Amino acid sequence: MQNWRPGTFMVCRMFVLETEVDKIRREMLRTRLLETNTRASPVLRALRGTPHEREVPLHVWLMDPDRDPAEGPAGGLAGGLVGHTWTSWLHVTYLWVDERHRGAGLGSRLLDRAEQVARRERGCRAVRLETWDFQAPDFYRKQGYEVVSVIEDYPPGVTEYGLVKRLA
Repeated sequence: MQNWRPGTFMVCRMFVLETEVDKIRREMLRTRLLETNTRASPVLRALRGTPHEREVPLHVWLMDPDRDPAEGPAGGLAGGLVGHTWTSWLHVTYLWVDERHRGAGLGSRLLDRAEQVARRERGCRAVRLETWDFQAPDFYRKQGYEVVSVIEDYPPGVTEYGLVKRLA
């Protein structure tokens, strides 16, 4: 392969590989992949044009009532959960509780509240999340989550767990 521009390689006479961040092409690729997947999957095709087609953010915040208003809106943040719902699933992206408040059951309450909203208000039947070995796999197991994937050395020296829970 001939390198004729930094980050660009001639693959053959007809194609060039480029390694650069390009937001316009990224969106085009996402759109084309969505179209391809929709054509190939009756399930995804049935979602088109429905409220379940898009991801909907789901955030739960735990605020310290003794916070100083001068600290701004995030100044009293004691914990939170950030995720989204899509189709019939809740995906938990982040769950965090300030060290000063850990061990008081607040993480369980954040997770339970998100699960309630997802189930009752958005019709979700399951939850998925990822966590590392030094974070909280045992916490999630105690909440009824089942390990469905283990990726060792991601990142190097760490194990990532994928967990799911069926909602009643």
